[in-house]
Amino acid sequence: MTTLAAAILLFVILDPLGNVPVFLSLMRGMTPQRQRRVLARELLIALAVLFLFLFAGNSILSAMHLREESVAIAGGIVLFLISIKMIFPAQDGVAGHQSEGEPFIVPMAIPLIAGPSGMAAVILLASNEPHRLADWSLALFMAWAATAAILFSATFLYKVLGRSVLVAVERLMGMLLVAVSVQMLLDGVKAYLGGA
Repeated sequence: MTTLAAAILLFVILDPLGNVPVFLSLMRGMTPQRQRRVLARELLIALAVLFLFLFAGNSILSAMHLREESVAIAGGIVLFLISIKMIFPAQDGVAGHQSEGEPFIVPMAIPLIAGPSGMAAVILLASNEPHRLADWSLALFMAWAATAAILFSATFLYKVLGRSVLVAVERLMGMLLVAVSVQMLLDGVKAYLGGA
């Protein structure tokens, strides 16, 4: 996988366009300046979490005695479930019911930006080709920067595109993620059967 392909995959998994309406509702009532500060904080926390899983994911797997194949299969299943929710959203959104008050870490940083599928994806990248951590770091940063740019433009995008276009784009990304999740699941099963 090329660095650009990995960046695109991570960008689709991070789903910034799908998160625009959720983020706007979570930050409703805040001043624009406060919204930018909260968003910057949550984006940086999410980036730190994803980098932690990129660099320490294999150690975490080893400590838990998990094989890479199990992470690939679990990641595929989680990604599939998230993509189904993107295509057929529940009334309370992809991340479920949100509590009142200013968000801190949950739900904006985790799981909306750095969710289980994003964590699984970076662990898989690092475990499949550990000698390319610099490439995966660049891909992660590119996906995160594109996500940040979209989320900082959330109010503008919502006004220009409208909710229906954002929902349509989210569903299209959901369709792409279904294909990615099935491929991830099949790769995990193939690797497991090949190593068994």
